[in-house]
Amino acid sequence: MINIKKNFLPLSTALAGMVAASPAYAAADERPNIILFLVDDMGWQETSVPFHSERTPLNNRYRTPNMERLAEKGVKFMQAYACAISSPSRCSLMSGMNAARHRVTNWTLERDANNDAGGGSLDLPEWNYNGIQPEGTVVNNATAITPLPQLLNEGGYYTIHCGKAHFGALDTPGADPLLFGFDVNIAGGANGAPGSYLCENEYGTGNFHVSGLEKYYNTGTFLTEALTLEALEALRKPIDEGQPFYLYMAHYAIHSPYDADSRFTGNYANVQDEMLGTTLNQSEINHAALVEGMDKSLGDIMDFLDDEGIADNTIIIFMSDNGGQAVGPRQGDLNRDQNYPARAGKGSSYMGGVHEPMMVYWPGVTIAGTENHNPVMIEDFFPTILEMAGVTDYETVQTVDGHSFVDIIKDADLQRDRTTIWHYPNRWGESQDKKEGYGAYSAILKGDFHLIYFWENQERRLYNIKDDVGEQNNLAQLEEYAQTVLELSEELTDSLIAYDAQRPMQNGEYVPWPEDAVYVENVEVGDPVTITNAVFKLSDEANTYYYSIQDNRGSDMQGPFFWTLGEHNGYKAIQASNEDMT
Repeated sequence: MINIKKNFLPLSTALAGMVAASPAYAAADERPNIILFLVDDMGWQETSVPFHSERTPLNNRYRTPNMERLAEKGVKFMQAYACAISSPSRCSLMSGMNAARHRVTNWTLERDANNDAGGGSLDLPEWNYNGIQPEGTVVNNATAITPLPQLLNEGGYYTIHCGKAHFGALDTPGADPLLFGFDVNIAGGANGAPGSYLCENEYGTGNFHVSGLEKYYNTGTFLTEALTLEALEALRKPIDEGQPFYLYMAHYAIHSPYDADSRFTGNYANVQDEMLGTTLNQSEINHAALVEGMDKSLGDIMDFLDDEGIADNTIIIFMSDNGGQAVGPRQGDLNRDQNYPARAGKGSSYMGGVHEPMMVYWPGVTIAGTENHNPVMIEDFFPTILEMAGVTDYETVQTVDGHSFVDIIKDADLQRDRTTIWHYPNRWGESQDKKEGYGAYSAILKGDFHLIYFWENQERRLYNIKDDVGEQNNLAQLEEYAQTVLELSEELTDSLIAYDAQRPMQNGEYVPWPEDAVYVENVEVGDPVTITNAVFKLSDEANTYYYSIQDNRGSDMQGPFFWTLGEHNGYKAIQASNEDMT
């Protein structure tokens, strides 16, 4: 079933009190069709198309011949980035805003439901857990925007949403893609994952039910295939009427659950995997089949464009919304094998969480089979797609932070100087392993240097991702990089303040900005430590905190520090010092 908007008026007209300029656009016969093919939870290496400087074992695991076909026709972007979590990326895509500004910094689902995981010493900010909302809508804990499809629609484009939306919470206007300017909505709602990919399970139940596909129940049609069939059917209207179209093909694949797509699982069973040195387990077999099923969808769409004779006037953009899953239910050495050679994955501040596979084919513009090494961030898609469509004179209620990358598509030799900012003052439910980059963080990528700031302990880590793609060597401890740490911390701080970013609190006070961080670096068991709020919660009249002290000085009782018994706020306290206080 296709959900089609009735008696549509542009939102800037239909919603009282809001005024928007009428976009200027090129003549209809000059405007290209645009397809944004967005995959869910796909890591940069979960494809037979290499996005690293060399081919890796993961590239040999997956079968994505249609991605290879697209890469041969267009350009691969080797430094494409998104947020580490789905909703922030999708809200940035729709608004052109950095996540720090729109404040939908974690995943959304139910209205007024904060999905931050518990634990830790931070008091997390009241982020916008109701998501983005259509222009003129007032919803608490939400950001109202002038959305990308609305501007395209006002510019004469027929706009189709197919698949995962995940823009706004249930029972808010933001849950409905039609209210963001799409003419057609196919199976998009508040859910960030499918309850099931299987038609025998009616594509799930409850909050994760994929609705509107009832005609496929019990037909043997896998969800990825059903969405593709519906998208191609929806395209016939604008093609028949000679109207340019924007298809937002937002697959639920390859997000969990890893249901078996029986069309492709046989390609991965009982095959010795080069990466793991063993055969894939059933979960990993199903995951690889999800990837291949997604790739078939891409191929079916490309074949359709050829058959309809419109391939030469259709731009195809391929992207993922965050890094590949690197914790359960994945097989192998978690946070290492899944996005190799990058470290960690979805939800993490490391490159495995934010580095994406991205390609663009723009007939007559892109140079076939090339690579572009300029950095691109997810909010850049907003102004880029509008420029591709010839929509150049428009107004938005939000500040657009993204930068169009049309210029670097048209000029392959152009070098772009772009600083990328991430902000996640939240706790992800699937991992809190700070060692692997999970937890509340902000980060900056400038040139080859990636600085990560962890809000809970005010730790800063620095990596050169050109020389150390796996981010194994933390340079922040080295004196020769002290100035780099300082400069990047200052720029990250200035950017967050400019975005009006939210900060967590700790012990009743805001955690310092990255440039003001106080952190006891390289603390090992047995080392002397400075008592700061970043290390300990200090007892006061209202609260008492207890810590277990382990003496690691050895049997000779000679060590790097001494214990002193004293008092603090009337409580008995033990102080560790490197001076003999007796």
